[in-house]
Amino acid sequence: MARKLFGTDGVRGRANTHPMTAEMALRLGAAAGRYFRRSSAGVHRVVIGKDTRLSGYMLETAMTAGLTSTGMNVLLLGPVPTPAVGFLTRSMRADLGVMISASHNPAHDNGIKFFGPDGFKLSDEAEAEIEAILEGEIAPAAPERIGRARRIDDGRGRYQEFVKTTFPAGLRLDGLKVVVDCAHGASYRAAPEVLWELGAEVLPIGVAPDGYNINDHCGSTHPEAAAAKVVAEGADVGICLDGDADRVIILDETGRVADGDQLMALLAARWAGEGRLRGDTLVATVMSNLGLERFLQGRGLRLERTPVGDRYVVEAMRRGGWNLGGEQSGHIVMTDYATTGDGLIAALQFLAEMARTGQKASALVQNFETVPQLLRNVRYAAGAAPLEAGPVQAAIAGAETRLAGQGRLLIRKSGTEPLIRVMAECEDPALLEEVVDGIVAAVETAAGQGA
Repeated sequence: MARKLFGTDGVRGRANTHPMTAEMALRLGAAAGRYFRRSSAGVHRVVIGKDTRLSGYMLETAMTAGLTSTGMNVLLLGPVPTPAVGFLTRSMRADLGVMISASHNPAHDNGIKFFGPDGFKLSDEAEAEIEAILEGEIAPAAPERIGRARRIDDGRGRYQEFVKTTFPAGLRLDGLKVVVDCAHGASYRAAPEVLWELGAEVLPIGVAPDGYNINDHCGSTHPEAAAAKVVAEGADVGICLDGDADRVIILDETGRVADGDQLMALLAARWAGEGRLRGDTLVATVMSNLGLERFLQGRGLRLERTPVGDRYVVEAMRRGGWNLGGEQSGHIVMTDYATTGDGLIAALQFLAEMARTGQKASALVQNFETVPQLLRNVRYAAGAAPLEAGPVQAAIAGAETRLAGQGRLLIRKSGTEPLIRVMAECEDPALLEEVVDGIVAAVETAAGQGA
């Protein structure tokens, strides 16, 4: 059964525009409630978290109405990181978890993603079944079975206490000066508090959300402000989270950026040395750099690649019994600790290495030489299909021929925005530019943007 509404990470779009309207959120809540109530009787509960976008109030209220109309009891967490919803869904024995967030997207976007009772994101099949319910008449609960809603005041605190248990016992962050950029998002209180409680001197930025400034020139997609703060304050390390804190980018003491590939390389090597890396395998997406694959092979380790999206990383990890995976963008999944990417837990693992080894961040973030990689995005109108155009297909075929034996090419639609992502890797930077420019030009023409 194909999905039409759900993308690679839930339902996402511009707030107050289909599908991110109050009406759709209400119906989606009712459909999800009906899906999770159909197999058993008794009391059912759902936890709802959100990030700091203004539209979160509207969508939270609508989702609550839809869910309670089908008999679900709703527990409202307020602003918490996405991984907190995964954790609390399981911890509070809920049937369903909902996170209202568009992650790293601008404030005018929003999204809704679901977690099952095990704390993991729903499968494609489950989302398709919810869509099928959504398209029909959704039976409401009898008046005496309408659900209740209540605020949970200590949800964030429960999550913070759990996060601290993932930091090695006996280690502290005393003496470390840490810049943390919370992107004016869901972690604006949790991340600085956890770091301070573990002993760090914390220099927070991006901790004044106003409903409009989430991810606005800050956070993991815009680390420049944090890098400048690291250098100006003489900090030991910088941590950049995104709007819902499920991804992280690390900055060394010089302000240099280390992406998810470098962090995964560090953790994979460390865990393998300790006998903790299950199956001697790291799971990452097709976007991860070829240099990471070579780094792992040189240590007798294996890279398992998946489609883009942390949910696909997690699904592969669960199928293979592996416990470490992630994305170049900074989603780091450690199923020994969490059911989804958790930027704060991943940052703590890096800080633990600093504390354990006494090494500077710069000595830990450059684990391999990256193969030159170029990624460009082309926006297209809804309903367009530029990748199906003959000239685009010809440009892609020509590029693959030119890169044969020298690199690789990846062309894909974004699962969260109307973008075509054109990525290539090649040891020859000039050739890299040429093949990417050629494909981008062809896609732009097909999308109606060409001259």
